[in-house]
Amino acid sequence: MAAPAAPDAQPAPAAAAPDAAEPAAAGPSPWAIRPALRALSHRNYRLFFSGQLVSLIGTWMQTVAQSWLVYRLTGSELLLGLVGFTSYIPVFVFATLGGALADRRERRRILVTTQSLALAQALVLAGLTLTGAVQVWHIFLLAGLLGLVNAFDIPARQAFSVELVGRADLQNAIALNSSAFNGARMVGPAVAGVMVAWLGEGWCFAVNGASYLAVIAGLLAMRIVPRERVASGGLWVNLTEGLGYVRHTPPVRAVLLMLGMASLVGMPYAVLMPVFAADVLKTGPSGLGWLMSCAGLGALGAALTLTLRRQVHGLERWVARASLGFGAALIAFSASRGFALSAGLLVAVGYSMMLQMASSNTLVQHMVPDRLRGRVMAVYSMMFMGMAPFGALLAGALAHRIGAPATVALGGCVCIAGSLALRGQLKTVRAALG
Repeated sequence: MAAPAAPDAQPAPAAAAPDAAEPAAAGPSPWAIRPALRALSHRNYRLFFSGQLVSLIGTWMQTVAQSWLVYRLTGSELLLGLVGFTSYIPVFVFATLGGALADRRERRRILVTTQSLALAQALVLAGLTLTGAVQVWHIFLLAGLLGLVNAFDIPARQAFSVELVGRADLQNAIALNSSAFNGARMVGPAVAGVMVAWLGEGWCFAVNGASYLAVIAGLLAMRIVPRERVASGGLWVNLTEGLGYVRHTPPVRAVLLMLGMASLVGMPYAVLMPVFAADVLKTGPSGLGWLMSCAGLGALGAALTLTLRRQVHGLERWVARASLGFGAALIAFSASRGFALSAGLLVAVGYSMMLQMASSNTLVQHMVPDRLRGRVMAVYSMMFMGMAPFGALLAGALAHRIGAPATVALGGCVCIAGSLALRGQLKTVRAALG
């Protein structure tokens, strides 16, 4: 199907007023005087934000505990990469379907369903681990099932933000979402490292399962005004329309290509962190937790930096600079053999990576038409998370042959080369934003 002509050259049409999705407040919100927190002036967004913050701490605990469990059971860098591949490949394959569903159905209902399924997955993994019955194939199966859930959860979640705050506060909401993600990324891994060392991996999975109750409760407590969804055309037409828009819209395509490149060759450094903790820095599971938390600290700093921005214009320059910084920080981290220096470099890795990811999200959401939001954010998900399985598989295979430090350094070099090659294309973003 031919790509729509009009949306290519113009920003998305204005969404409903920020308060359209919730009843008007009786008086001025206390959040209104805090510009960096202005999205929290919306009741529905406060419910979403608080529930996500609790749930994401559990998610990061499970991420660290699962990677340590795989490496403890197998001692294989290749299998670490394969588990990462299994976790994310469903996003690459099914995210476009999830995006089409997010444009056709009530997004809150989709999120309640996906969060409930993720809760069940975590509790099954906890039960298998706590009883001592867990085997590697169990982890692969459950990781794949969670990836399938995420293929529907992520596009709906990304597209849901504009319903909670409207376009005026969308940039701030995206920045606060990133702050919650990375605040949890600081706390979750550190807690997981201590818990794994004292109690084992199973309790991390159990805590994660319980944490989903917070986000489900927040979603159910919201007061959402029903919005019109895409009703015309078949599902296949809806799928191809979103992909066609990205293909034929150079500004959106440029941002997503740079994001996909970083996801493919840069972000898989996290898959190899158990190898750095156990074999390179020799710190064990608690050290792994602290290393991951340092990356989260840097990413939180980037997200908080973005909460202070009011203008979208100029973010394309931030994307280009952050991409270069990400590659350079990865190269420096790969050469470090001291724990303190490695931890400090991971702060820089996390900062530059999140600055690029969150800025890319904001740029895409401001350029995309609202009627295509779910489908285009599905392509964003494919670039952000869908490329990760290929990167994880490649990183695991390379680390098995040349070692984890050389693999991370090579990824950093490719990040720098790719960002230089794509930097010129980001100029089209400036024109698209008006």
